[in-house]
Amino acid sequence: MSLLFALVPARSWLVAGAAVVAGLVSGAASAGLIALVNTAIHHARPSRSLLIAGFVGLVTTKVVSQALARLLLNRFTQRTLAELCRDLSRKVLATPLRDLEHVGIPRILATLTDDVAWLGWAAQNVPAVAMTAAVLVGCAMYLGWLSPSTLLAVAFVVVIGMIGYRLLTARAYRSLQRARDTRDVLFHHFRALTEGMKELKLHAPRREAFLSERIATATEDLRQHALAGIRRHLVADTWNQILFYGLLGGLLFAAPAGSGYDTEAVTGYVLAILYMMAPVWGIFEAWPIFARGRIALEKIREVGVSLTAVGDQTPTPWRVEVPHEWRRLDFEGAMFTYQPDLDGNAFALGPLDLTLRRGELVFLTGGNGSGKSTFVKMLTGLYSPQVGTIRLDGLAITDKNRDWYSQLFSAVFSDFYLFDSLLGLSGPDLDARAQRHLVELELDGTLQIRNRTLSTTALSQGQRKRLALLTAFLEDRPIYVFDEWAADQDVHYREIFY
Repeated sequence: MSLLFALVPARSWLVAGAAVVAGLVSGAASAGLIALVNTAIHHARPSRSLLIAGFVGLVTTKVVSQALARLLLNRFTQRTLAELCRDLSRKVLATPLRDLEHVGIPRILATLTDDVAWLGWAAQNVPAVAMTAAVLVGCAMYLGWLSPSTLLAVAFVVVIGMIGYRLLTARAYRSLQRARDTRDVLFHHFRALTEGMKELKLHAPRREAFLSERIATATEDLRQHALAGIRRHLVADTWNQILFYGLLGGLLFAAPAGSGYDTEAVTGYVLAILYMMAPVWGIFEAWPIFARGRIALEKIREVGVSLTAVGDQTPTPWRVEVPHEWRRLDFEGAMFTYQPDLDGNAFALGPLDLTLRRGELVFLTGGNGSGKSTFVKMLTGLYSPQVGTIRLDGLAITDKNRDWYSQLFSAVFSDFYLFDSLLGLSGPDLDARAQRHLVELELDGTLQIRNRTLSTTALSQGQRKRLALLTAFLEDRPIYVFDEWAADQDVHYREIFY
């Protein structure tokens, strides 16, 4: 049920409810067709015209209600998929940066690609399962009308089958979980493959070791865990088939030996059970998909993005204009400490007590690992100080207003990302202003900007940093932060920058 509630937005329940009602009508019509066929076989009393009229009416009802149910359920599914992608993106952005860093890029990528795909697949199977359940409910109603006592016996066998199926599939579920954990490892290796491409190409022994010790090992583990899950699910499926055909055999061969043998009831049961065979197998086949969707949901929650959270979790800036005329920014005993490593050592920055004033040009120097990048992340609001306070003109920065505070800054980080368009920027002369900056940055002969879109981002690292600087210029924020911006620039352009 947690998977269902995670997949279904609140406003989609009305559509889902209407689809379920249409599906129930379709299931009832299916049961009515079985009853009509059974009656036509065993009774000659009803007039032929009456039987034909009933047959046409039931078929029409079944076809129309089934089509309506499929239409509504597919509309529900597509809305669910679209909102799932949007909500997941919002909630990833709402997750604190430090939490995402702690999780790691490979796991986040696996979540955004593999897990979202499995959740989407699970959502796409909701219509088929709902239709199947409606058919089974209709057939059960007909079976109960024929013989309540036999229905209870069938229900007892079904419960036994479900308990056995549950026990057998528990091991299959654990295998699927191990397979999903292996995908995190594989994504980590894929990242090494793409980011270390040059180093791997230049060193044949390293390349072969990477393929044999990393990629081959992870893919083999993934294959074994996935096959183990499939084998165990097949065992559970076989168990249900044995029970199903045992029930059918009992109705065919054991029931006639009983004292209360009713040929019409037995025939109706056999017809109904044979008709139910395809829907039942459909539910069994959907189990691995929903099990994998449940695992995907758990992985997303492990990343810190809860799909069951109510409402839009995207940080919303205060309804207060960013103060371009700010005067001072104070660190009062601000301190940030990372989690301890395997040896129990934890790097801590601070406590910091300093004041930055509007109009100042501040250079931050220090060796590798001295905390410069950590300070920049605290300064810009990406990290929250665990001890102490940051104040802007006396106003304490808290989780409530931190996103508003971050809008003061334009930054070019050392590990910056360059978007291929001027997202979030507007103005009638935006392209013209961007073109003037291209000339200043000596990039006008390399690319063009039209309709807020960059003609290319396939540039050298130094040129890409200049494009990031152009975006910062266009943002026109009160405070600029540059993290080793000039490190990849030519000597003459370093002089221009400084």
